[in-house]
Amino acid sequence: MPDRDLVIGIDSSTSATKAIAFDAAGRSVAEGRAPIELANPAPGWFEQDPADWWGSTVSALQTVRGAVDPARIAGVAISNQRETFGLFDEKGAALRPGMVWLDERAKAEMRSFADAFGPDRLHAISGKPMDITPGLPLFVWLKAHEPDVWSRFAKAADVNAYLTFHLTGEWATPMASADPSGMTDIANDSWSSDLLSAVDLQSHRLSRIVTPGNVMGTVHDDGAQATGLPAGTPVIAGGGDGQCAGTGTNVLGSTAAYLNLGTAMVSGCYSPAYAHDRAFRTMRAVAETGFILESCLRTGTYLVDWIVSNLFGFDKDNAPNVLSDLEAEATSSPVGANGLMLVPYWSGSMTPHWDMDARGVFAGFNAFHTRGDMYRAVLEGMALDQALVTADAERAMGRPIDRYIAIGGGAASDLWCQIFADASGRPVDRSTTIEASALGAAMAAATGAGWFATVAEAAAAMSGPIVTRFEPQADSRDRYRDLLDLYRDLWPRLSEWNTRLARFAEARP
Repeated sequence: MPDRDLVIGIDSSTSATKAIAFDAAGRSVAEGRAPIELANPAPGWFEQDPADWWGSTVSALQTVRGAVDPARIAGVAISNQRETFGLFDEKGAALRPGMVWLDERAKAEMRSFADAFGPDRLHAISGKPMDITPGLPLFVWLKAHEPDVWSRFAKAADVNAYLTFHLTGEWATPMASADPSGMTDIANDSWSSDLLSAVDLQSHRLSRIVTPGNVMGTVHDDGAQATGLPAGTPVIAGGGDGQCAGTGTNVLGSTAAYLNLGTAMVSGCYSPAYAHDRAFRTMRAVAETGFILESCLRTGTYLVDWIVSNLFGFDKDNAPNVLSDLEAEATSSPVGANGLMLVPYWSGSMTPHWDMDARGVFAGFNAFHTRGDMYRAVLEGMALDQALVTADAERAMGRPIDRYIAIGGGAASDLWCQIFADASGRPVDRSTTIEASALGAAMAAATGAGWFATVAEAAAAMSGPIVTRFEPQADSRDRYRDLLDLYRDLWPRLSEWNTRLARFAEARP
């Protein structure tokens, strides 16, 4: 029988599940993936069928099983789309569609809960300012709008917990997956009794919390039959995809921040000590201890795709070169896109404004602007927003963030990486690590399997090398410094008017 020389990182993201087998050097040996459908049944509502979370995981693991001997697998760990959750009966059957992190239906409940509980108290306990993204407001919404389901569910579970249940029969989840719900006492690695009481939710209806890198259970017979993993394979606590990406890019103990240019634009750096500030949201790290101080823009490459489809009228499936063509046009546009600026709040603002009424803005249109100017303004708007929130985080932490490690689909763009470097004044490194979230989960699995003493040791050994560095260019950096001053002033000037517009839209007959 071969040595158990591989671990599997399962990354169940918003759009697909990837299962990747890695060796002890972090090299990908086999990979499987399967899509997950996303439903938008009403404006601001986003849902998925939890059966698709499991079905896509089974499909991805079966592909890996076909490429490597399952007897080589020493352990598996899961990286999951954060904040998304479902309600289940005792046997794991879903009582309603899963509610996805993009969902915005509970804005009124978010505001009323924070007012009653106290926004500062909420922030101090959970590490997160009042925001629509955590699951907490949706629990308040469910109790008010779906009382029958609320009274009947046995378990409310995030994606990690649901997959763990199907693999092992245990309702268990990593602290780094429970924490994004906004209902944990993050400094103490536990559910918050104060927050659960305020939501009227009992802890026995939630999953058992496990520290990242520790075994949550082992694959049982049904899980083995479905996936092809050997019964008894350890299932080890990983965490949310953002924190897993931080581990996968080896920011643990460093002064770098990962910059994930995925569906959302997420950046984070490691802190050994708990801190909370409006400059970031605090997330539990995928490590034995510590935290990720994180910025998040809910629309990253999602916004790029939206612009390409809804404003430019392209179907990317039938126009495979559209992004490279648009990038070439944007490259011909100067810094500042000939006086056109974009505020990228198509789905509200988390950092830096924590304003879920925020909306997207193109400012400065003129008849001579071209499509290339518009596309450049999209890339610049997100880069300027990130430069602003990184500077705010540095001030709050009292220490520098000296570089970004770019990952995600958007990191393939040389132009965008250079704009991030010039706008922020920090180098942007692009590594060989493509699937950082799956790799971060695999690092936790390698630790739980006994290959390394700590997750930090696993991260140091398994992370990929830097292959491309984008240094800030002096001339462009000077221009972006002036442009950032303009960008910093724009939203405060618009925010009051924008709130009035949002309230007008909410009151539509």
